[in-house]
Amino acid sequence: MNWKAASSAAILCASVYLTGCSPSVRLEAPDKPIEINMNIKIEHEIRLKVEKDVDELINSQKGLF
Repeated sequence: MNWKAASSAAILCASVYLTGCSPSVRLEAPDKPIEINMNIKIEHEIRLKVEKDVDELINSQKGLF
């Protein structure tokens, strides 16, 4: 076997091997819908309302503290 045939066979084998390992990018839609959790905003509003009520209570009754 001569070097030209051996190098051609090696290049052919290497190209087949490398094309099988090529990275691919796939764009797919998710199976489940995107869920946005809004509990933080609701809890924040409740805290603000409670803080305002407490401020009004403290201001209306000066002798508490």
